[in-house]
Amino acid sequence: MSPSVYRKVGLAALIMMISIFLSRMLGVLRESVLAALCGAGTAVDAYKTAFIVPEILNHITASGFFSITFIPIFARYLAENDERGGWRIFSIILTVFGALLSALVLAAAWMAPQLMALLAPGRTDPLFQSMAVRMTRILLPAQLCFFAGGIFMAVQFARERFLLPALAPLIYNLGIIAGGAALAARIGVEGFAWGALGGAIIGHLCVQLLGVRKLGLRFRPAFDWRHPDLRRYILLTLPLMFGLTMTFSTEIFSKFFGSFLPAGAITHIDFAWRIILMLVGFFGQAVGVAAYPFLARLASEQRWDEMNRLFNNTLRYLALVIPVSFLVFVLRHEIVRVLFERWEFSAGDTRSTSLALAGMVLGAVAFSAQTVVNRGFFAMQNTLLPAVYGSIAVVLSLPLYWVGLKTLGVLGIGLAISASALGQVLVLYAVWNRRSKNVGSRGVYRFYGKSVLVALPVTGVLIVTQKVLLQWISNVSFSGSVALIVLQSAIFVVLMAVAVRISRIEEARLLWQKLTARMPGLRRG
Repeated sequence: MSPSVYRKVGLAALIMMISIFLSRMLGVLRESVLAALCGAGTAVDAYKTAFIVPEILNHITASGFFSITFIPIFARYLAENDERGGWRIFSIILTVFGALLSALVLAAAWMAPQLMALLAPGRTDPLFQSMAVRMTRILLPAQLCFFAGGIFMAVQFARERFLLPALAPLIYNLGIIAGGAALAARIGVEGFAWGALGGAIIGHLCVQLLGVRKLGLRFRPAFDWRHPDLRRYILLTLPLMFGLTMTFSTEIFSKFFGSFLPAGAITHIDFAWRIILMLVGFFGQAVGVAAYPFLARLASEQRWDEMNRLFNNTLRYLALVIPVSFLVFVLRHEIVRVLFERWEFSAGDTRSTSLALAGMVLGAVAFSAQTVVNRGFFAMQNTLLPAVYGSIAVVLSLPLYWVGLKTLGVLGIGLAISASALGQVLVLYAVWNRRSKNVGSRGVYRFYGKSVLVALPVTGVLIVTQKVLLQWISNVSFSGSVALIVLQSAIFVVLMAVAVRISRIEEARLLWQKLTARMPGLRRG
């Protein structure tokens, strides 16, 4: 692959990394505001549960997969200089699936009470059910914005435009924060639901419409059922509609099984999940989103060796999440306390959330890697295999959720989430290697194993130094926890630098060279 393509991947990855990291940070701030204003009781559990039905509708119409399923189709028209044909299939998909989603939104709003009873069977108290139903109905229209915005963003990605799509999650989170801050005093947690609807309208619909209009939007409502690319799109999308992806299954099952635990457990698990998403978003999602158009191009040109090389190199860099996740494990109590413990969110809530985080953080590397592994299949327009194997892995993990919640509570659910994620990504990567004849996969396995071996002694030292530091620092306070996080992070950086030098990890050296090449001050130092 030419250096110019790598530069484009790097620039796109940088844009998406900044966007996703800021989005995750805003997401944590959003949850922090929610915790401070509303705590972690029945009302917040109902708010979290209200997202399940909208999330299912988003999954059924594959709104979150437009960049995966639509980009290859639209990009082919662009490659053939048939822009008119590209806008034609754009209009057909937007019309057909938009109509389907509209009908589903209306049906879900009507059946919300029955759906809530089915999806959170452990919580039968009338207050929880009524609040969850009302907020579900508030959130459902936002799915129409996500749907339209998704296809608008896919067009921009296909034209290698990343800036406006990068703003969508930022505006969405700001909308939730603004809604909660402005309305929580009057209508409670419901203010956050109204903020989510407003953020979706502005960030995912209006801003993305502006972006696609700049690219010459041509939309005409059309129900052309016989169009060959509509059929191709449906064949690509059906496995994603009915497959149980890693993130989707975590969102659903964490709340389903969490409903059998005491009030507040759903919120504790979800807050821990948001911390994991921040970690995964910074390391995995940004790289996966940015690399996908280039993987798709290499696949369309049948340059399999170059595609596998880019695929493996991307996965090797994602191994950075392993030592960072170990650091999060050591500092989990302090992280949760700093982010959430204030006003209505108590020390007991911090302990429960940190327990859930302890279990989940073990699977952070899997959540990061799957953003790339899945896209390898998608770049080859194969959505069936990851959906089938991923769904099988999810189904096999269901007993772990039940055993986990019965034996270890929120920690058990966190461990089940990690086990499910690790199983899915290992199975999918093995399938990819066999089908693509990926001869470089052994190097990836060795590198991940080496990363674990390097991180383990560093983690042991961190645990010891934490005990020493706690003799001088009171971590029960906000300032004490911040001080402990800063000091332990500094020790972590020094220890990892020494460990990387001793173990001669070439990827870390190359990454440092790239960073210092853009930062003269570091290079001189």
